[in-house]
Amino acid sequence: MQTETMGQAVLKSKGTARARAGHPWIYRSDVAEADGEAGDVVRVTDRAGRFLGRAFYNPRSEITLRIITREEEETDEAWFRARLEKALAYRESLGIDADAYRLVHSEADGLPGLVVDRYGEYLVLQIGSAAIEKRLDWILPALRDLGGPAGILLRGDAASRKREGLEVGIRVLCGEVPDLVVAREGPVRYEARLKTGQKTGSFLDQRENHQAAASYVEGAEKVLDVFSYAGGFALHAARTARRVEAVDSSGGALDAARRNAELNGLDNLTFTRASAFNLLRERSDSGELYDAVILDPPAFAKSAREVPKATRAYKEINLRAMKLLAPGGTLVTCSCSYHFSREIMEDTLRSAAADAGRAMRIREWRGQSSDHPEVLTIPETRYLKCAILERV
Repeated sequence: MQTETMGQAVLKSKGTARARAGHPWIYRSDVAEADGEAGDVVRVTDRAGRFLGRAFYNPRSEITLRIITREEEETDEAWFRARLEKALAYRESLGIDADAYRLVHSEADGLPGLVVDRYGEYLVLQIGSAAIEKRLDWILPALRDLGGPAGILLRGDAASRKREGLEVGIRVLCGEVPDLVVAREGPVRYEARLKTGQKTGSFLDQRENHQAAASYVEGAEKVLDVFSYAGGFALHAARTARRVEAVDSSGGALDAARRNAELNGLDNLTFTRASAFNLLRERSDSGELYDAVILDPPAFAKSAREVPKATRAYKEINLRAMKLLAPGGTLVTCSCSYHFSREIMEDTLRSAAADAGRAMRIREWRGQSSDHPEVLTIPETRYLKCAILERV
């Protein structure tokens, strides 16, 4: 096994406090001094020389240090393999009823900047850390040994890679990887485009919410799924409800949803291309009613400064959806915006219910699927919110 030399980093008081609070990210402004190259692992201390941990170092990144261990231990090839083994063992313990799910979830698995998703016999990686990219010669053999994939793909097309000083592009790292695979999510099958689709090919973090929503709409006469994309919620809902309408502004997304419906032999799904805001307003103004409405919009708040505008947008779509619910109807409403916290979302839903004149019972609050774990001291790992409400 290979080992490596160790650089040093000293933190200012704010960075020290952040590290001691358990957060792995240390920003450039909180680093007093550091030596090493982008992608090195460095030993981190406070100004008094007290050990705080070892971290990935990248002077090009605003997040200059990403703490990977708080122990005085070798972070060699064996260490990386052990972290991967632990991540895979955790997924095996979950009893996941799907062949597409997340194997490694970056900081939540102690490997900042590394995401590994499984799609059947293929693995798709997203790398947002120079340290991870520098150690692919260690990581790829471990993934091949542990997962036995037919091929491994790097989805290196995220703009965030530029901020890390990494090249942007998509490439096969080993074996062969097709663009299109058919994945299974419980009883539902769907197409995933590994090289060109959203994320690594699909939104794997909603898997458990898709299945939960299906149980809430069982027997419903009319279900409206807005922002449906390729039909994640709609496909599951159509297995238990009588009629489901999938709405999206993208013709390409609806074409994918149609193919997925055919793949599952579902003929109770209809597809409408429209602006979600316009359709919700028009339908609610006309007095139309549904037994269930599902809202899974894209991130309206990608930064803290966008929260006020996003709050208005979330309130509008939820207010309209609440007006569309028949008595006893169910609203499944989601937000994937980290900056739009659960507290803000709850306040927004409360305000929407008041303005809509609807009494809404909380049935359940949910988050991302369990293969996308949250870490208590890293709030950023808690980003997906899903509220299931019932009109009283």
